Amino acid sequence: MDEEITLDLRDFFNILRKRLKLIVGITVLCTLVSVILSFFVIKPTYQAKTSIVIGKTDSESTVDKSQYNYNDVMMFQKLVKTYAEIGKSRAVAENASARVKGVTADQIQKMVTVTPQADTQIIEFNIENNDPKQAYLIINAVSEAFIQEAKRIYPSGNIQVMDNAKTPEKPIKPKKALNVAIAFFIGLMASVGLAFVLEYMDSTIKTEDDISRYLDLPVIGIIPKNME
Repeated sequence: MDEEITLDLRDFFNILRKRLKLIVGITVLCTLVSVILSFFVIKPTYQAKTSIVIGKTDSESTVDKSQYNYNDVMMFQKLVKTYAEIGKSRAVAENASARVKGVTADQIQKMVTVTPQADTQIIEFNIENNDPKQAYLIINAVSEAFIQEAKRIYPSGNIQVMDNAKTPEKPIKPKKALNVAIAFFIGLMASVGLAFVLEYMDSTIKTEDDISRYLDLPVIGIIPKNME
């Protein structure tokens, strides 16, 4: 049993050694393509975001705070979903588009992501853009348009900006180091797999071991490759 394992490992490493140039070539090629794409082709994407809190209405805020119970919290968490849909609306996109030159409502609707935070009264607005300053301007326009539209629909609603947007300093995409590492491992696995496929498909007899293994014949003599 141990001898069979030793032979299998020896065959494994022999195949790797035999196809070493192929494995190295494919791995280097995949890594190089990833480097070119990540550093020179794919444009960096920046993300700007802001958080908005949906609270009690102005009239309800004067009520004793002891009445702000679990049922109230649950009600406002459900109301947050309604506000999130307002944030995604065409009306908000058109209002924001009027505040930012050169950006249409359709583009804003594609860029903006409105996410109600689970079990909270917070809505998070995210904008992704290739220009960090543009991302900052758009997210501010969207949040202002949202507040205006939300107050039009719920005049007594209490909406507060929790985290103001900032101009993003670093891109969120592409993740260059991660992309290169993934490409390296994909290239390595693909090349090793291809090496074993080629070896499996190769039915030629090359060594005395192949003769003994496949033909079950004794080796009478060997002709050296280099003869003086």
